[in-house]
Amino acid sequence: MGNRKVCVITGSSAGIGAASAALFSQRGWDVCINFSRDPEPALKVAAACREHGADVLIERADVADDAQCVRLAERVQEHFGRCDALVNNAGTTKFVGLRNLHGLDAEDFQKIYAVNVIGAFQMTRALVPLLKERDSAAVVNVSSLASVMAIGSSIAYIASKGALNSLTLALARALAPHIRVNAVGPGMVDSRWLRTGLGAERYAATQLAYESASSMGSLVTPEEVAEAIFWFGTGASKTTGQFQLVDGGRYLGRV
Repeated sequence: MGNRKVCVITGSSAGIGAASAALFSQRGWDVCINFSRDPEPALKVAAACREHGADVLIERADVADDAQCVRLAERVQEHFGRCDALVNNAGTTKFVGLRNLHGLDAEDFQKIYAVNVIGAFQMTRALVPLLKERDSAAVVNVSSLASVMAIGSSIAYIASKGALNSLTLALARALAPHIRVNAVGPGMVDSRWLRTGLGAERYAATQLAYESASSMGSLVTPEEVAEAIFWFGTGASKTTGQFQLVDGGRYLGRV
């Protein structure tokens, strides 16, 4: 246990979570890497963070399971003795076209909400005792452009991210003044997860449409989203209950 600040990042074995872990470690933080299934990607992320001098804790936990969230928090307490920031990045979806109303059922909604909304609540609740001990502690929820434009992988995903935005506001009120709670809303992120989910042909078409409609004409990288997460987690000392898009200008659009 040392004096370095500690960030817990859920779903951090790839994509935005991995980029966030790398950035926090590069800037002098220790990190907890969380994964839910395959340990190999998490081990690679951890190795990269250790190259920057970070102390790294790797923990397997499904954030949809409250007992596993509590256990993760306990392991953070045991290993680091502190937590200064939590990034609720773990997320899931089902790729179903918006017009295909029969492509989703109640179970799909429940599974997506269990991770994207309930998981963020449970993980925050589990770490509140540690976060309250730190000055300027922060929770950063990873939402989505989908929540404000109703575009994305499925209606269930869109609705879950809208709920996460509301959860962000509620937690910001409930945890003030000790813990700041904010959210970032990535647009279309250039990631393996999205390429796999959409498939090569659909991904290419979606990318073209996104870039054509964005004022900056580009997708977003995990590293660019991580920069916004880091700012909310470490630099926005008087900012809470806010939602910041990182979307290459897709919401703004083009003239």
